[in-house]
Amino acid sequence: MTHGNSKVFPDLDPSRYRPHELHSAERNWPETNCYVDLWIEVLSSLKRQPQAMLGFAVTQDFEGDQFTFFKVPLEDLESLYGIRVTELAIFDRPERHIVEQITRGRLSLVELDSYYLPDTRGLTYRQEHGKTTVAPNRIDIDAREMDYFHNGGFFSLSGEDFDGIFQRNAAADAALFLPYTEFVKFDPVGKDETETREEAWRLLRRHFNRRPSENPVRAFSAVFPEQVRNVAERDFAFFHKYAFNTLRQLGANFELLASHLEWLNHSAFEAPRTHALRISEVAKSTQFQLARAVTRKKFEPLMGVLEPASEAWDNLIDELGRTLGRARHAA
Repeated sequence: MTHGNSKVFPDLDPSRYRPHELHSAERNWPETNCYVDLWIEVLSSLKRQPQAMLGFAVTQDFEGDQFTFFKVPLEDLESLYGIRVTELAIFDRPERHIVEQITRGRLSLVELDSYYLPDTRGLTYRQEHGKTTVAPNRIDIDAREMDYFHNGGFFSLSGEDFDGIFQRNAAADAALFLPYTEFVKFDPVGKDETETREEAWRLLRRHFNRRPSENPVRAFSAVFPEQVRNVAERDFAFFHKYAFNTLRQLGANFELLASHLEWLNHSAFEAPRTHALRISEVAKSTQFQLARAVTRKKFEPLMGVLEPASEAWDNLIDELGRTLGRARHAA
């Protein structure tokens, strides 16, 4: 039996796919993390506005050894777009479960090994094993083919990569491959743009009230040079992991917040947006300085390098708080 005819988005073709503007190469951080990037492209394929969901970015904190790996809250997806995300139980071969949901018009979000994802060529493809979230739009089990959302785009794989991604060549007595998987039910109607904007305002106020009580950039800055000293003692591959979970998560998060404020299109958000972009820019420039420090084993230049971003966070929170307060009283 062939399972290749069903697609959640029937018109998508990996060879002609164009990513959303939030993944433009002109941005400071064209890709952020696998989960948020995936949702940006899925929402774009739904003809919905992914910028509406990004108010949660104001809640990012420093967690001691990393910045919050930011993810859109599932309740926000439901209130903004009518999208319901639920865990999918995997008790058979995962590709069979995913095909079942595709035939019902539902995407599955499944954690797979980037070692077998050809879109990561030059990074992890056939070089390094790592967990990442993928959303297959089409699976043909007999032809060993899959079209899928991953990071900032839409891709295809086949043959040995298909066998590897689903561990189809595992030994007969190997434990069943049970990746964590969610599935997505779409609201066929959804909110109109006015309703979506009103809900985005409400969510931004809610998330603002959940912001960190202390400046997370300043907390990171206090331990940054010593952390880098330790990173410099590890192999260079560890540098990339450290940078991804600190500076990239920080910078990408606040660039997305800036895009959210721009999309809300309120003149009073221009100053907070500028501060959010400042955090993003400082994180990017600091990542280059981090690489030099690790290579040269010179850490003094990192002292105070994040202070402009710390000041920008303070200004962002102060001005965003005043704007949201005025808007609430005017409502």
